[in-house]
Amino acid sequence: MREWVCGCCGRWRVSIELIRGRHRYRLVHRYPARFGGGKHVLGEATSVPALADLLHRTTPLTLADLHPTPTPT
Repeated sequence: MREWVCGCCGRWRVSIELIRGRHRYRLVHRYPARFGGGKHVLGEATSVPALADLLHRTTPLTLADLHPTPTPT
Protein backbone atom coordinates (compact mmCIF):
# COMPACT_ATOMS: atom_id res chain seq x y z
CA MET A 1 0.00 0.00 0.00
CA ARG A 2 1.35 3.40 -0.97
CA GLU A 3 0.85 6.46 1.17
CA TRP A 4 1.10 10.20 0.61
CA VAL A 5 1.65 12.61 3.51
CA CYS A 6 1.33 16.38 3.86
CA GLY A 7 4.53 18.40 3.89
CA CYS A 8 3.42 20.76 6.67
CA CYS A 9 2.94 18.56 9.75
CA GLY A 10 2.75 14.95 8.53
CA ARG A 11 -0.61 14.35 10.23
CA TRP A 12 -2.74 14.30 7.04
CA ARG A 13 -2.26 11.12 5.01
CA VAL A 14 -3.77 9.58 1.90
CA SER A 15 -3.38 5.84 1.47
CA ILE A 16 -3.74 4.34 -1.99
CA GLU A 17 -5.01 0.78 -2.30
CA LEU A 18 -5.82 -1.33 -5.34
CA ILE A 19 -9.13 -3.12 -4.69
CA ARG A 20 -10.69 -5.27 -7.43
CA GLY A 21 -8.65 -3.54 -10.12
CA ARG A 22 -9.57 0.00 -9.02
CA HIS A 23 -7.66 2.49 -6.91
CA ARG A 24 -9.17 3.59 -3.59
CA TYR A 25 -7.87 6.77 -1.92
CA ARG A 26 -8.44 6.98 1.86
CA LEU A 27 -7.94 10.32 3.64
CA VAL A 28 -6.82 9.98 7.28
CA HIS A 29 -5.98 12.51 10.00
CA ARG A 30 -3.51 11.15 12.57
CA TYR A 31 -3.46 12.45 16.13
CA PRO A 32 -0.16 13.18 17.91
CA ALA A 33 1.04 10.71 20.54
CA ARG A 34 0.56 13.30 23.29
CA PHE A 35 -3.19 13.13 22.56
CA GLY A 36 -3.27 9.35 22.60
CA GLY A 37 -2.31 8.77 18.97
CA GLY A 38 -4.79 7.08 16.70
CA LYS A 39 -6.34 8.09 13.41
CA HIS A 40 -9.61 9.39 12.06
CA VAL A 41 -10.72 8.35 8.57
CA LEU A 42 -12.27 11.41 6.93
CA GLY A 43 -13.40 9.73 3.73
CA GLU A 44 -12.62 7.66 0.67
CA ALA A 45 -12.51 8.54 -3.00
CA THR A 46 -12.32 6.46 -6.17
CA SER A 47 -10.70 9.04 -8.46
CA VAL A 48 -8.18 11.85 -8.23
CA PRO A 49 -10.78 14.60 -8.90
CA ALA A 50 -12.96 13.12 -6.14
CA LEU A 51 -9.93 13.09 -3.83
CA ALA A 52 -9.23 16.75 -4.63
CA ASP A 53 -12.84 17.58 -3.78
CA LEU A 54 -12.64 15.60 -0.51
CA LEU A 55 -9.43 17.43 0.44
CA HIS A 56 -11.04 20.79 -0.35
CA ARG A 57 -14.13 20.03 1.76
CA THR A 58 -12.43 18.52 4.83
CA THR A 59 -8.86 19.87 5.10
CA PRO A 60 -6.81 23.00 4.51
CA LEU A 61 -4.73 21.03 1.93
CA THR A 62 -4.60 20.61 -1.83
CA LEU A 63 -3.14 17.78 -3.90
CA ALA A 64 0.06 19.83 -4.29
CA ASP A 65 0.64 19.67 -0.51
CA LEU A 66 0.93 15.86 -0.51
CA HIS A 67 4.22 14.02 -1.02
CA PRO A 68 4.93 10.28 -1.28
CA THR A 69 6.39 8.55 1.75
CA PRO A 70 9.75 6.88 1.20
CA THR A 71 9.45 3.27 0.09
CA PRO A 72 11.22 0.78 2.38
CA THR A 73 14.10 -1.08 0.77
